[in-house]
Amino acid sequence: MRGLYLSSTVLFWLAVAGLWHAAEAPPEPAINPPSPAEAPASPGRYSTGDVARHGLAEDCWMIIAGEVYDVSSYIPDHPTDPEILLPWCGRDASEAYRTKGKGRSHSAYADRQLAQYRIGTLRSP
Repeated sequence: MRGLYLSSTVLFWLAVAGLWHAAEAPPEPAINPPSPAEAPASPGRYSTGDVARHGLAEDCWMIIAGEVYDVSSYIPDHPTDPEILLPWCGRDASEAYRTKGKGRSHSAYADRQLAQYRIGTLRSP
């Protein structure tokens, strides 16, 4: 009976660890590179004008700390109301990301997740 208890306990904790590990690894998003018509002269380096042309929910680029992100595919998956991201499409969202609008910063997990959507850096004017 004791062996059954120990085996069940070990299997339970292995299952919990497996589920926890699976939840930690976010799925790889599809990053949509710009079409040749919208590609800037220097790929991976974008101006604020380049970013401003992507100001819609279905085509949403943002500047955060000098980096450019295409978060179009992430908007429906945002943990709070996805509408909170829409005003920042096509704009510099550095301060909004840093403070979440409430003076609190995003988690390290959010920072790691954001990195998946990076498409380039902001080009100096």
